Amino acid sequence: MLIVWFSLRRKKRSGAAGKRGAALDWEDRLDDWELELELAAQLEGSDWVTLERAAAETGASRAALRTWYRSGQIPSRLVEGPHGPQRLVPLAMVASRAEASPRLRRTAERRIADQAELEILRHRIDQLELRLAALEQRERPGP
Repeated sequence: MLIVWFSLRRKKRSGAAGKRGAALDWEDRLDDWELELELAAQLEGSDWVTLERAAAETGASRAALRTWYRSGQIPSRLVEGPHGPQRLVPLAMVASRAEASPRLRRTAERRIADQAELEILRHRIDQLELRLAALEQRERPGP
Protein backbone atom coordinates (compact mmCIF):
# COMPACT_ATOMS: atom_id res chain seq x y z
CA MET A 1 0.00 0.00 0.00
CA LEU A 2 2.89 2.32 0.71
CA ILE A 3 4.14 1.91 -2.86
CA VAL A 4 0.73 2.90 -4.22
CA TRP A 5 0.69 5.97 -1.97
CA PHE A 6 4.14 7.05 -3.16
CA SER A 7 3.29 6.53 -6.81
CA LEU A 8 0.11 8.55 -6.36
CA ARG A 9 2.02 11.40 -4.72
CA ARG A 10 4.51 11.50 -7.56
CA LYS A 11 1.82 12.32 -10.14
CA LYS A 12 1.90 16.00 -11.01
CA ARG A 13 -1.28 17.75 -12.04
CA SER A 14 -1.98 21.39 -12.82
CA GLY A 15 -5.09 23.49 -13.48
CA ALA A 16 -8.75 22.44 -13.51
CA ALA A 17 -8.17 19.74 -16.13
CA GLY A 18 -5.43 18.35 -13.92
CA LYS A 19 -7.78 18.20 -10.93
CA ARG A 20 -10.41 16.32 -12.93
CA GLY A 21 -7.68 14.07 -14.28
CA ALA A 22 -6.37 13.54 -10.76
CA ALA A 23 -9.82 12.45 -9.58
CA LEU A 24 -10.04 10.00 -12.45
CA ASP A 25 -6.49 8.88 -11.79
CA TRP A 26 -7.38 8.19 -8.14
CA GLU A 27 -10.39 6.15 -9.25
CA ASP A 28 -8.23 4.18 -11.68
CA ARG A 29 -5.64 3.58 -9.00
CA LEU A 30 -8.30 2.42 -6.54
CA ASP A 31 -9.75 0.08 -9.16
CA ASP A 32 -6.27 -1.33 -9.81
CA TRP A 33 -5.71 -1.78 -6.09
CA GLU A 34 -9.05 -3.59 -5.68
CA LEU A 35 -8.13 -5.91 -8.57
CA GLU A 36 -4.78 -6.61 -6.93
CA LEU A 37 -6.48 -7.42 -3.61
CA GLU A 38 -8.99 -9.69 -5.35
CA LEU A 39 -6.19 -11.51 -7.15
CA ALA A 40 -4.25 -11.94 -3.89
CA ALA A 41 -7.39 -13.29 -2.18
CA GLN A 42 -8.00 -15.75 -5.02
CA LEU A 43 -4.40 -16.97 -4.92
CA GLU A 44 -4.18 -17.30 -1.14
CA GLY A 45 -4.09 -20.98 -0.30
CA SER A 46 -3.93 -21.82 -3.99
CA ASP A 47 -1.08 -23.58 -5.72
CA TRP A 48 -1.29 -21.11 -8.65
CA VAL A 49 1.26 -18.32 -8.33
CA THR A 50 2.63 -15.52 -10.48
CA LEU A 51 5.72 -16.11 -12.61
CA GLU A 52 7.69 -13.79 -10.35
CA ARG A 53 6.87 -15.80 -7.22
CA ALA A 54 7.46 -19.14 -8.96
CA ALA A 55 10.88 -17.94 -10.12
CA ALA A 56 11.77 -16.69 -6.65
CA GLU A 57 10.74 -19.89 -4.89
CA THR A 58 12.19 -22.42 -7.34
CA GLY A 59 15.26 -20.70 -8.72
CA ALA A 60 14.00 -21.05 -12.29
CA SER A 61 14.26 -17.93 -14.41
CA ARG A 62 11.16 -16.27 -15.79
CA ALA A 63 12.43 -17.05 -19.28
CA ALA A 64 12.63 -20.75 -18.38
CA LEU A 65 9.11 -20.63 -16.97
CA ARG A 66 7.85 -19.06 -20.20
CA THR A 67 9.58 -21.76 -22.23
CA TRP A 68 8.10 -24.48 -20.05
CA TYR A 69 4.50 -23.27 -20.31
CA ARG A 70 4.78 -22.45 -24.02
CA SER A 71 6.10 -25.95 -24.74
CA GLY A 72 3.37 -27.55 -22.59
CA GLN A 73 5.71 -28.82 -19.87
CA ILE A 74 3.70 -26.97 -17.22
CA PRO A 75 0.17 -25.57 -17.38
CA SER A 76 -0.54 -21.88 -17.10
CA ARG A 77 -3.48 -19.54 -17.17
CA LEU A 78 -4.11 -15.85 -17.61
CA VAL A 79 -6.06 -13.87 -15.03
CA GLU A 80 -6.89 -10.20 -14.91
CA GLY A 81 -4.33 -8.41 -12.77
CA PRO A 82 -3.99 -4.81 -11.66
CA HIS A 83 -1.94 -3.90 -14.74
CA GLY A 84 -3.58 -6.16 -17.31
CA PRO A 85 -3.51 -9.92 -17.85
CA GLN A 86 -1.19 -11.83 -15.54
CA ARG A 87 0.19 -15.33 -16.10
CA LEU A 88 -0.13 -17.90 -13.30
CA VAL A 89 1.52 -21.31 -12.99
CA PRO A 90 1.08 -24.13 -10.43
CA LEU A 91 3.97 -23.90 -7.96
CA ALA A 92 4.16 -27.64 -7.26
CA MET A 93 4.54 -28.49 -10.95
CA VAL A 94 7.13 -25.75 -11.44
CA ALA A 95 9.08 -27.08 -8.45
CA SER A 96 9.07 -30.64 -9.78
CA ARG A 97 10.06 -29.44 -13.27
CA ALA A 98 12.84 -27.33 -11.75
CA GLU A 99 14.14 -30.36 -9.84
CA ALA A 100 14.34 -32.27 -13.13
CA SER A 101 16.42 -29.53 -14.73
CA PRO A 102 20.13 -30.44 -14.75
CA ARG A 103 21.17 -26.78 -14.81
CA LEU A 104 18.99 -25.86 -11.83
CA ARG A 105 20.12 -29.00 -9.99
CA ARG A 106 23.78 -28.02 -10.48
CA THR A 107 23.02 -24.49 -9.27
CA ALA A 108 21.27 -25.84 -6.18
CA GLU A 109 24.13 -28.27 -5.52
CA ARG A 110 26.64 -25.42 -5.81
CA ARG A 111 24.56 -23.32 -3.42
CA ILE A 112 24.41 -26.20 -0.91
CA ALA A 113 28.16 -26.81 -1.28
CA ASP A 114 28.84 -23.11 -0.70
CA GLN A 115 26.67 -23.15 2.42
CA ALA A 116 28.46 -26.26 3.71
CA GLU A 117 31.86 -24.68 3.09
CA LEU A 118 30.73 -21.54 4.89
CA GLU A 119 29.67 -23.61 7.91
CA ILE A 120 33.05 -25.37 7.94
CA LEU A 121 34.84 -22.01 7.84
CA ARG A 122 32.67 -20.68 10.66
CA HIS A 123 33.53 -23.75 12.74
CA ARG A 124 37.25 -23.27 12.06
CA ILE A 125 37.03 -19.61 13.11
CA ASP A 126 35.27 -20.61 16.33
CA GLN A 127 38.01 -23.18 17.04
CA LEU A 128 40.75 -20.63 16.36
CA GLU A 129 39.11 -18.10 18.66
CA LEU A 130 39.00 -20.70 21.43
CA ARG A 131 42.68 -21.57 20.92
CA LEU A 132 43.61 -17.88 20.91
CA ALA A 133 41.69 -17.29 24.15
CA ALA A 134 43.47 -20.29 25.75
CA LEU A 135 46.89 -18.95 24.65
CA GLU A 136 46.08 -15.49 26.01
CA GLN A 137 45.07 -17.07 29.34
CA ARG A 138 48.41 -18.93 29.57
CA GLU A 139 50.47 -15.82 28.87
CA ARG A 140 48.82 -13.68 31.55
CA PRO A 141 50.93 -13.44 34.69
CA GLY A 142 49.28 -14.88 37.75
CA PRO A 143 48.85 -12.91 41.01
